[in-house]
Amino acid sequence: MKLIACVDDKMGMMFHRRRQSRDRAVIENIVNMCGDARLWIAPESEPLLKETDASLGIAEDFLNRAGEGEYCLVETWPEQLSERFCEEYVETLILYHWNRSYPADQFFPLDLQRWQLNTAEEFAGTSHEHIRKEIYDKKAEER
Repeated sequence: MKLIACVDDKMGMMFHRRRQSRDRAVIENIVNMCGDARLWIAPESEPLLKETDASLGIAEDFLNRAGEGEYCLVETWPEQLSERFCEEYVETLILYHWNRSYPADQFFPLDLQRWQLNTAEEFAGTSHEHIRKEIYDKKAEER
């Protein structure tokens, strides 16, 4: 699977159930990137994507349903997403970084040193002037 997350400068993902992924330009970028591939999400993420033409899979156990080459958007960090789970099932990691820090009570916990930055691009969002999209692959020795 290809795992997508939105983070701030301190790797925060959420604060008091307020998610970092509410930017229309980011959602549009995710939908375009996924193309015809299925994008798996949790039911609480549906409001972000229901009016897009993304091929959505919506389920509580969305991480278990995603197959090779399919995408998963995580807005919180489920306990299931351990380093071991990611080593086994995540082929690509896609991070959208805001260019500022917010208060956070949920953080992105993966050690990025185990991943190889493949590409990075910046674009203007609708809520943030600068958004950086980073795409990581597993380092060769981790495969």
